[in-house]
Amino acid sequence: MFPKEPSPSIFQPIIGSWYESLKNPQKSQRQVLSELVKEYKKTRYGKSYNASEIKEIADFRANFPIIDYKGLNPYFAQVQKGDHAAILPEPLVCWVMTRGSTGRAKVLPATKTHLEQIFTCGARALVNYALRKKDFHVLTGKILNLNFPSQVHTINIGGQTMNYGYSSGTYARLNPMFNKVSLLPRQEDIDALGSGVTKKDWERRFELTYQQALNENVTAAIGVTPVILSFAKHVRKKHGKKPRELWNLRALFCTSVRKIQFKYAPILRRYFGQVPVVEIYSATEGVFAQQLDDLPYVTPNYDKYFFEVETGHGTEMLHELKRGEWGKLIVSSCLFPRYDIGDLIEAAGNNYFRVIGRNSTLTLLEHRLYRLLFRWFL
Repeated sequence: MFPKEPSPSIFQPIIGSWYESLKNPQKSQRQVLSELVKEYKKTRYGKSYNASEIKEIADFRANFPIIDYKGLNPYFAQVQKGDHAAILPEPLVCWVMTRGSTGRAKVLPATKTHLEQIFTCGARALVNYALRKKDFHVLTGKILNLNFPSQVHTINIGGQTMNYGYSSGTYARLNPMFNKVSLLPRQEDIDALGSGVTKKDWERRFELTYQQALNENVTAAIGVTPVILSFAKHVRKKHGKKPRELWNLRALFCTSVRKIQFKYAPILRRYFGQVPVVEIYSATEGVFAQQLDDLPYVTPNYDKYFFEVETGHGTEMLHELKRGEWGKLIVSSCLFPRYDIGDLIEAAGNNYFRVIGRNSTLTLLEHRLYRLLFRWFL
């Protein structure tokens, strides 16, 4: 339990380096790249692209190709055999899977450093919100856990069987911060209901959440945005009340889809009341950005990940994009370098960005039409 008005210094390990990186993104990104290259040198993948010779960003781009999930699969196969050094700088801790909302689910390895970054960056949205609003009650009540199950399949790693499941549930189960702020239900209780994701499976999870939270001091909800909305609809349909009539939530922390502020926030407020909707740009591969203030954009974690963008004019650093410029996001992390995550991102100026959506023909057409109409009406 946090004191009524905790000193900001206790949150420094979570947000201190993020705030510092926003003062000088260029310096921060150079430092992150230097640290990442040291780790890439430990892998055979890194050695095959002469990681030891990289001194500048230009060297990094010249040596390492952009790689997507399909390109990583042969290396993951070697990791599965027990050979983590094929692509990972450190041993495997677990495997995690995506929701597969835009195609076949991806299964990715997770290391200790990756999990630590997930926990730190995942907590930033909550801590930053509490500090800027001076509302520490959000950290002292119960937070609705509306994540996917973390125990779904098994995989054989070097002759040993390992359980794995959806990344959102896995990260919630392993995150030590959530032991302090009391996720409800516990991820273990969610997993006990089974691994299915049918409508009936979700109804069981929603009912578990409702029953456990009914008489509790619920201060927030966190999870995949459409799931938060589906929970609200379930409560309204089955129990005849909206969540705002049952709990006094301080904020909703929403992840995993585009257009959270413009498409989902108005609908969420119909059910939860006029609460802030705090956007988190996260994926199985990392927590890349979160909302800094009340503006409907996200701000990158420059201190943890190295960000590039493929634009119509070539490859640029994310922080170099001017307002209105956009392109395909390329992320280098503690897991692997120059990863094409499949998202399009647009700059709004002053380190504010919005994720346009997946890199697909439909998204590209939609965005170009939007920009054309926007310019016309200006």
